[in-house]
Parts: sequence; structure tokens; C-alpha cells
Amino acid sequence: MKYLLLFLLGMLIVWQWRTHRSAKEKEPQAGSPQRPIEMVPCKHCGTHVASQEATQGTEGLYCSPAHRRLNEL
Repeated sequence: MKYLLLFLLGMLIVWQWRTHRSAKEKEPQAGSPQRPIEMVPCKHCGTHVASQEATQGTEGLYCSPAHRRLNEL
């Protein structure tokens, strides 16, 4: 009976160690993005914004719809 309890305790320790290790590997590291974000300059003011957030105009990309209207009058 004593050996069975020691075996179960050992299995519990190994199981906890493996789940803790695999959970750490799945966590993304804080502060480091998975892939770089492309930054583009605003055609009006030159401020760099993420390409996903930029507003497309006929003359280029802008940081906001207001700057697009000002530049394309």
C-alpha cells in the first residue's frame, strides 16, 4: 500500500510539472508581438499609423478621415 501511494504521488508531481511546462510554452511573451505591424505615414501630417487603421484616399493613406478631406479638397 505504501508503494502504491508513493507511485500515485510521483505521478501527480509529474503530471503537474508537465501541465505547468506546456502552459508556459503556449503563453505569448509579454511585450513582443508575434509579427511586425506595418506602419505607414499620413499623407497630410506625416504621422505614422498602423496600415490596418489608416484611411485610404485617392492620393494615399491618411491617419483620419478629417486629414483625407483636408488634403483632397
